[in-house]
Amino acid sequence: MLFCIGFLNCNNEQQDNFEVKGTVKNTAAQTIYLEETSTTGNPVILDSAKLGKNGDFKLSTPANEETVFSLRLDAQRFPFISVINDSKEIIIDADFSKTDDYYTVKGSQASGLMKGYLKELSSKIQQAYDIKREIDSLAPITVDSIIQLKSDDLKNASEGLKQYTIQFITASPSPSLALFALGTYQSYSSNPAYGMKSFTETELNDLLQKASQKFPAHTALNGIKDRFKPKLAPDFSLPDVNGQPVSLSSFKGKYVLVDFWASWCKPCRIENPNVVRAYNKFKDKNFTVLGVSLDQTKEAWMEAIKKDNLTWTHISDLKHWSSIVVPLYDIKGIPYNVLVDPNGVVIGNSLTGEKLEKVLSQILK
Repeated sequence: MLFCIGFLNCNNEQQDNFEVKGTVKNTAAQTIYLEETSTTGNPVILDSAKLGKNGDFKLSTPANEETVFSLRLDAQRFPFISVINDSKEIIIDADFSKTDDYYTVKGSQASGLMKGYLKELSSKIQQAYDIKREIDSLAPITVDSIIQLKSDDLKNASEGLKQYTIQFITASPSPSLALFALGTYQSYSSNPAYGMKSFTETELNDLLQKASQKFPAHTALNGIKDRFKPKLAPDFSLPDVNGQPVSLSSFKGKYVLVDFWASWCKPCRIENPNVVRAYNKFKDKNFTVLGVSLDQTKEAWMEAIKKDNLTWTHISDLKHWSSIVVPLYDIKGIPYNVLVDPNGVVIGNSLTGEKLEKVLSQILK
């Protein structure tokens, strides 16, 4: 989540004062803090106040632009609520004697929507988590049909959770709320216990581009968008095994794994069966491999292609580490690869072993 929130405190020349006030009841805490997350991930205290006799408080800080702030009590390590300054004044009333829906927020549409998103997300995550635990608890002798049924349930729950977040981000009236939802979802989806699917780089780029178009004046959003801007794979052309020039751009319209390897590279030869398996599994799904060798002799190159059964297109200038592709792709060692989408955008790199097949399974459905 910090990859988004950490960028929400970018500077603007104009500063408006933002105020949070309200009450906090049924707590032993004496002090309340208004905090903002820094780019390092550590909270920065912007203001603090002693809770009044009735739990009342008032906090304020200059606000550069719309962002996410948190309220923390001195008896707690983590914040008990986050808010967005889409208005100059927000009223929070919290009562810790309540186990559910323990606070209300007034004066901030974005903060209210954030509360609703977190509640719905929590419910959907719990559903996916319960299904995942049920699958993990199934005995080894469980019939395949039952396992498949539960796996389908988890897949549907996971996809529903992702689509809910996409729709929420797309409809968000607040740039900070969109970033918060995006970061929160990615944070939870990175934990395999929940059985969720993280956003791919392509999905992230698409969501950030659309949000930036919707909120063009928000500097933090634009900063994140630029950071995750699609990176085009540098084009190049090298001779194939018959001496004919082949360019990477000639594969446009397909998913291409650009595989940098060599016959003399033992780790490459060990990895080749994984590439072969992935190629055979996905070659009919608009996917191919382009082998780029750092060999020096054609004989060794051709022999390795035949011996390892590498049936895709192969190219090389036979210049070893002096090949033009080495500085072009900043290759430090092989095996190394980059996955390029049909538009020529790099969407993955260093995909080896099971990771390669897993990523391709998510993309090439």
